[in-house]
Amino acid sequence: MANSRGPETTDAEALEFGAHAVTAADAVQGKDVIVLSIPFGRIPAVAPLFASVPGQTVVIDTSNYMPHRDGAIEAVDNGQVESLWVTEQLGRPVVKAWNAVLSQTFQAKDAPAGTPGRIALPVAADSEEARRVGLRLVDETGFDPFDAGTLADSWRQQPMTPAYCTDWACKTWRRPFTRPTGTRPRATGTA
Repeated sequence: MANSRGPETTDAEALEFGAHAVTAADAVQGKDVIVLSIPFGRIPAVAPLFASVPGQTVVIDTSNYMPHRDGAIEAVDNGQVESLWVTEQLGRPVVKAWNAVLSQTFQAKDAPAGTPGRIALPVAADSEEARRVGLRLVDETGFDPFDAGTLADSWRQQPMTPAYCTDWACKTWRRPFTRPTGTRPRATGTA
């Protein structure tokens, strides 16, 4: 586990489950999966860390564009899907997961597989294999994984969409993902 201030500043609570505090450069080396959880606007700053990461390493992006926090990002403001922008910035494919869940839900509403009404979380990726990894990890964190398709369709799990930060079960998630494409909402500085 790494943060922008160095391993010595990592909160002990974050390491409770066996993680180790390391530098950001060390955090991306020799890993099968990297979960990138940083403010959306900071992604270009960490892109150089991914230059030496092997292509088979699965990178999961959990970020969301929030203009009031991230500043204006013209490509996204003009309609580019957030996940595709992240892919361009990192120079590699990503899986989009855990971006459509509130922290309170994540901390308190996980449940064992098979629990009736278990909350589902969407997972999108262009690679079938990488998507399977993301789906498995979402399941392991206590949520039903919902296959949300490709990154081009991941706008359906972005902020200001009906599916964003809901506590829906899988069958409810299907509704916003089976509707015609329609018009995607645009991010605003008031999100």
